[in-house]
Amino acid sequence: MIDLLSDPAVWASFLTLTLLEIVLGVDNVIFISIAASKLPKGKRAVARFYGLMGALVLRIALLFSITWIIGLTAPAFTIFSWVVSWRDIILIAGGLFLIYKASTEIFDEVEGEDLHTTPERVVGATLLSVVVQIMILDLVFSFDSVITAVGIADHLEVMIAAVVIAIIVMMVAATPIANFVENHPSTKMLALAFLVMVGMALVADGFQAHVERGFIYAAMVFAGAVEGLNLLRQRKRRQQAEKVG
Repeated sequence: MIDLLSDPAVWASFLTLTLLEIVLGVDNVIFISIAASKLPKGKRAVARFYGLMGALVLRIALLFSITWIIGLTAPAFTIFSWVVSWRDIILIAGGLFLIYKASTEIFDEVEGEDLHTTPERVVGATLLSVVVQIMILDLVFSFDSVITAVGIADHLEVMIAAVVIAIIVMMVAATPIANFVENHPSTKMLALAFLVMVGMALVADGFQAHVERGFIYAAMVFAGAVEGLNLLRQRKRRQQAEKVG
């Protein structure tokens, strides 16, 4: 252990992996925040906590099963000329589930009932159902995260430490992100569209048509910057209206 702490290459892989784990966890935090928003306010923080703890447990468990994870990438069966592995099946199923959930949320936002008239009916989710949804997506995101960890770091201790720190950062950021998304409906719509894009990327990966995550995150940053300008414009207009009033 002392040798690991004194090795600069180990620290470099640790810092790189921690940063990547945090970046890869952004879409997970967004999904958790939106899924938990269906619950009463008193239960949302609990759902986010259980969701992120579930992600932590899953990722550590998968890291201890590296041999099994590598085995999932081996060919399972062939359809015509398409060689299918269990990893492909997991990514396709997870991507389709994410597309379905994000699309239904968008439909509810556009065509849903008035939130001010029937709040009890709008909160139709239970804590258990939300946690189950979060755990399903955690499995897919954890799988992607662990594959990344195995490709960067050579030591299990380094992988686990990076994952734990990344989850702690996500826990700290989850509440501010959830509050911001809840208070800005247009931002929530943008986040849902981003989740659809991530789901499509997962499906594409499952069909062995890899989409570079850098393109996805670049699009997210650009769209987020545009949304930030819109929010600043709206705030400035409200301030001007208050001065006139």
